[in-house]
Amino acid sequence: MGAVDKKRTISLIGHNGSGKSVLLSSMLFNAGVLDKIGNKDIDYDPIEGEKGSSLSSHIASFNFDGTQYTVIDTPGFSDFVGEVINAIYVTENIVSVVNATAGVEIQTERTWAIAEEMKKPIAVFINQMDKERANFEESLESLKERFEKNFVPIFYPIGAEDSFKGIVDIFSSKAFVYENGKAKEVEVPAELKDKIEELKSSMIEDIVSLDEELMERYFNDEEISAEELLKTLKKGYKTGEIVPVFCGSAEKNIAVDQFLKVMTILGVNPSEGNSYKAVLETGDEVEVVPVEDEPIVAYTFKAIVDQFVGKLSFLKIISGKLSSGDTLINVNKGTSEKIGHLYLPVLKSTNEVPEASCGDIIVIPKLKESSVGDTMTHKDRKLKIVPPEFPEPMISKSINPKSKSDIDKISNGLARLADSDPTFSWEFDPETSETVISGIGNIHLDVMVERLKNIFGVDVEVGKPKIAYRETIMGKAIGEHKHKKQTGGHGQYGHVKIEIEPLERGKGFEFVDKIVGGVIPKNFIPSVEKGIREAMKKGSLAAYPVVDIRVTLFDGSYHEVDSSDISFQIAAIQAFRKAFEQAKPVLLEPVMEVSVFVPDENAGDVMGEISSRRGRPHGMEPAGKGITKITAEVPLAEMLDFSGRLSSITSGRGYFTMKFSKYDIVPPNVQEKIIQERKRELEQE
Repeated sequence: MGAVDKKRTISLIGHNGSGKSVLLSSMLFNAGVLDKIGNKDIDYDPIEGEKGSSLSSHIASFNFDGTQYTVIDTPGFSDFVGEVINAIYVTENIVSVVNATAGVEIQTERTWAIAEEMKKPIAVFINQMDKERANFEESLESLKERFEKNFVPIFYPIGAEDSFKGIVDIFSSKAFVYENGKAKEVEVPAELKDKIEELKSSMIEDIVSLDEELMERYFNDEEISAEELLKTLKKGYKTGEIVPVFCGSAEKNIAVDQFLKVMTILGVNPSEGNSYKAVLETGDEVEVVPVEDEPIVAYTFKAIVDQFVGKLSFLKIISGKLSSGDTLINVNKGTSEKIGHLYLPVLKSTNEVPEASCGDIIVIPKLKESSVGDTMTHKDRKLKIVPPEFPEPMISKSINPKSKSDIDKISNGLARLADSDPTFSWEFDPETSETVISGIGNIHLDVMVERLKNIFGVDVEVGKPKIAYRETIMGKAIGEHKHKKQTGGHGQYGHVKIEIEPLERGKGFEFVDKIVGGVIPKNFIPSVEKGIREAMKKGSLAAYPVVDIRVTLFDGSYHEVDSSDISFQIAAIQAFRKAFEQAKPVLLEPVMEVSVFVPDENAGDVMGEISSRRGRPHGMEPAGKGITKITAEVPLAEMLDFSGRLSSITSGRGYFTMKFSKYDIVPPNVQEKIIQERKRELEQE
């Protein structure tokens, strides 16, 4: 592969419908990889074709004017934020694509926040300048309103909507008009000359303000070369002090070639990018610097499960070189992999290469063991790259295979899907005999169910998950039971007296043996505990497991011939049930710690919505320009349909994260409803 300084990696981020996929398609057209511009060649799987939107990231490497570009087109739906996080993590340049007819939208904000948190340089491409109601100035204004950044236009549009035909490169004062997607250099239109002069002088002031020496020379009217200005502009872009703003139409192929030419000059190459945090086997933290002459370190940031070719793993080579035939260590799994073939990704196809090096994004098929987030290294450099943080799965649904013969296939399919998506998880709940899948939102889970069907041939029924309620007690009670059964030969005899009392929340179960004088022989005490544990599997209120309880065995009796393990187990079960009913039993429900991010103007309404869902708000605080963060504790049962309601209140701009906090007592009126529903459920079973 080429020299590191000739490489550029870019992630295209932004809201659904801003035209990221078409922009990538246009770039590939300009590089001679595609013979036409459009979405069809970009989308990987048939579900994307049906939904008309990207549901995973699309990656293409191509050569443009001697520079090796790797561009990742990320999905614009918030449900697929995991793909966005990993794409931003492995690229040195971020381009926020903004729809010229809509300006800043919610995913513009959310994806921008991720890029800023990772300290990545951001540029803006205002797309769809040819569409009705497209407005460059208004889009630029909406960026300035939403983000406290120094936005510096690099391109200025010639015309708008139907009459949009080209751009002026403000830095070089060159104008380009396009006919059928082909550029022609022309004079700057007379009506734009004053505007371009004004923007150029403002741009120069923004650039020189980053360098004291340049600023002094500028104010002394000394000449500053274009090279000096470019070098400082690049530095300002890299540090985030300047956000370059471009514009064009990806669909009409207007200004995309000029945009790539400028990114070749301004863009950060892999060796200039950030170092990556890693952890050695000793637990010590180190930084991995992107250089070619170190043993290889690569990070697995994406995996595709394909029904025809099997698994494809996408790796970013952070440091070092890799050739086909080399052996890599998967540090997370403790396994080694001999690398047969290396490929550069070009959308649905790949180009085989003999070797790859620092900064490259490569595809390796059929790795034995590999999940997203794994680090692959040389045997002499065992360290784990610290992956970025992903949001916890938020929404859960139960699934059941339509055919009993698919039970094994479902586990294999779900395990492989979870390996490829850190925001998706699944588990089989033995308590409810359900397979529960969890993800970021409804669209996310729908797509996973579709993939289960398309890739693994498993058709499932999707249901509402059952909440994992628990039962406990509020008071003390004594229970006694004598199990006595006489049949031919040996009989059965077991007699126990127990006291039950509540334990602190989260303490589980405690068994206390207070038998004195051998009224129950020591060898039968474990049988009593075993019986109590069995009884605790189903409480008397709604047959949910019992928790947070202390059981003290203090008396009983036995029979020298008829007493047995099973007799004492049965006696303990019955004694527990009697005591439990007398000890003020209550239901417990899982309570979540919730953080909700909403536009300031919706904070009051959302706070009211949380309170109406039995939530306990903890407070509000600013979370960026125009955004309020609300924290609260809310029962999980009340959060199952919260996503849709939040979207409705905030016009799609609100989002939330949640994680388990604790179990808490269900209010009596709600408890009664749950018990009745549970009874109906058990009767149907």
